[in-house]
Amino acid sequence: MDTARALAGTALTGAARLQLGFERRGCRTVLARSYAEPPFRVGPAIDVDGAAYLIVVVAGPGVFGGDDLRQTIHVGRGARVVLTSQSALQAHPGVAPSAAIVEHRYTLDDDAELHCHWDPVIPFAGARIAQRFDLSLPSSARFAWSDALMAGRVSRGEAWKFRELAHELRVQIDDRLAYLERYRIAPGERVVSRPWIAGDATYLATALVHHDCADADSARAIHDALGAENGTRAAVDLVEPRLLVTRLMASDGAAFAAMRARWRRLTLESIFRSPQLVGRKSV
Repeated sequence: MDTARALAGTALTGAARLQLGFERRGCRTVLARSYAEPPFRVGPAIDVDGAAYLIVVVAGPGVFGGDDLRQTIHVGRGARVVLTSQSALQAHPGVAPSAAIVEHRYTLDDDAELHCHWDPVIPFAGARIAQRFDLSLPSSARFAWSDALMAGRVSRGEAWKFRELAHELRVQIDDRLAYLERYRIAPGERVVSRPWIAGDATYLATALVHHDCADADSARAIHDALGAENGTRAAVDLVEPRLLVTRLMASDGAAFAAMRARWRRLTLESIFRSPQLVGRKSV
């Protein structure tokens, strides 16, 4: 058994599933259905201005090679949901030679609204992880998405020491592929810190918005407001009508967290007109 897992006193996670279903009832959104297998835990959904705010908990030390964690989320017609993680997801090397698998699938119905803001994935030295995020929605639905990646335990000198990270983010709108982000990072095969790859950045994020108010003017305003300071860089673009993409990079963790929080506030205020949805966590 892996030393870190043994010290944590946990057994091999293997396959685990999380299923959540949200419905609008009156002027509120409720968690109508839930199913969780360890290490997933489902806490209470807190009402925030009619939206259901839920922190997704993955208990234990993180994921190990051979683990398979899958989330399936359904947001019903007119429902509004805010999801965030309890903490960063740590990816460890394991006894199994295969990668840890983390898969999220989201289905939104007409006029649904979903906000997902995930803490960074931290791949430890020697770790392998494959993550896939799949969002499917009609054009009448709205969402804000933000995922992030650290180069490793940077403060311990483990930047880009993991074995492999495979990532895919797919967005389908009205059964049409609207956005696809796919990459594989294998630091042992190619130096990631080269110019025009990551450079000196060790914190990376992608953020998406789909909303009727996402236009060229809002993209320009958010781009200008994010700026570039304290080793951070940001770029915002409208890749198609109503779909805004933001890329964030930083060499400092505190500055990176502040930039993600700033992006969150800007989009809630200028696009969603719902600043109260920041909730308890903003990054």
